[in-house]
Amino acid sequence: MATDIEAVVAELLERHGRTFAEEIGADVPADTAEGMFALTVFAVLAGAPIRTPSAVAACRALLDAGWTDAAAMAEATGTRRTEVLRGNGYAGYDESISHQLEAACRYLSDTYDGDIRGLRRAADGSPERERALLQRINGIGPVGADIFLREAQAGWDELIPYIDERVCRTARELGLPTSATRLADLVERTDLPRLVAALVRVRQEHDVTDLRESTSGMS
Repeated sequence: MATDIEAVVAELLERHGRTFAEEIGADVPADTAEGMFALTVFAVLAGAPIRTPSAVAACRALLDAGWTDAAAMAEATGTRRTEVLRGNGYAGYDESISHQLEAACRYLSDTYDGDIRGLRRAADGSPERERALLQRINGIGPVGADIFLREAQAGWDELIPYIDERVCRTARELGLPTSATRLADLVERTDLPRLVAALVRVRQEHDVTDLRESTSGMS
């Protein structure tokens, strides 16, 4: 059966169209130091083999503890960070992630004066370079870098459109374009991060089949 692309996009945004940055309370479109730091913490947490809702909860808890910049996070005791992580779904990974966060924050302080936006300047507006530099941060590998950049495109215009292979795979299954530019053309610039996040969430929430079937045959 045919699938109407506009119907799929509308349903995606209706069901799953919220960014992870919004969920952790990070104002990424404003590109503030605090918001981008929160996104960095989330990228470290979500890159671990832990369910995303736990990463969201842990990120919010760490920020709510007052560790909203690199210096504060690094200077917190390992015991306190570990307690927060353990209480938010990271049992078994709490100590290792706590160490990663401390190392990541010390790296940010040493390299970018604690402000991840310095990485953007160091990359001179190159998304490829930004992705490479992100992976120098302890706890951020290829997956974490993609998580960061998918969300960061809400504030960093040079990333538009940032769509990784995971997003492309889900788009293909839903009958949407897999070209980054063609997918971006389906929505307004401000809605692209929401669409990309929706394509991540629809798979995480095992909703691909139901959404595809509910929009099949529409025209």
